[in-house]
Amino acid sequence: MKVELEADKCVASGQCVLAAMDVFDQDDDGIAVLLEEKPGPELLDDVREAVAVCPAAAIRLVEQ
Repeated sequence: MKVELEADKCVASGQCVLAAMDVFDQDDDGIAVLLEEKPGPELLDDVREAVAVCPAAAIRLVEQ
């Protein structure tokens, strides 16, 4: 699985960081930053939660 983030759609809510702090962070303006494009299987539930709670729908989980 691969995580895709459209940072230009991000509204800086921080929900992705709360859901998956090992995969996402925020820059100084609060915009999401992807830390791990291909997270391990142990993080996939957290990433799925981040996708679900993102108010801007800026995150996707893509099968490879």
